[in-house]
Amino acid sequence: MKLNDIRDNQGARQGRVRVGRGIGSGLGKTAGRGQKGQKSREGVSIKGFEGGQMPLHMRLPKRGFNNIFAKDYAEVNLGAIQKMIDAGKLTATDIDHAVLKAAGLARGGKDGVRLLGKGELTAKLNFTVAGASKGAVAAVEKAGGTVTIPVIVPAAEKAKAKHRTAQAAKKAAKA
Repeated sequence: MKLNDIRDNQGARQGRVRVGRGIGSGLGKTAGRGQKGQKSREGVSIKGFEGGQMPLHMRLPKRGFNNIFAKDYAEVNLGAIQKMIDAGKLTATDIDHAVLKAAGLARGGKDGVRLLGKGELTAKLNFTVAGASKGAVAAVEKAGGTVTIPVIVPAAEKAKAKHRTAQAAKKAAKA
């Protein structure tokens, strides 16, 4: 047997039914749509339409709120980090989002990593993360490590600071 001899089993791939191709096919003329009316026409999309009655998706109560400004953190527990260290998959002592992502611990989290205190940490590690719980910070410091949470200045604040510096420079030049 060769690669070019491989074929699907007979009947495994069935072609689509071509409707409207003559009366001999059994699906000619009206192509299985019946006669006249809205549903026999082309371009009709009436999913969810219930003949003028209030549709089900509008009758059901809506609940909850989706905060569009919510931060998306990858949550990582200390126990999971210790397990990776014990398995030899994590060797770095300075740990940040990139290191955790490479080890497969931080999935997603476009706004960074949030460190959580579930589990036991025995290794002395230095963390640079976007956030950490009080329990996680206490556990890391107990093991002899540190947790650094960098302050991220929004772009608008940076622009204002740059403008203020430029204004101060102009004043100094005039004086």
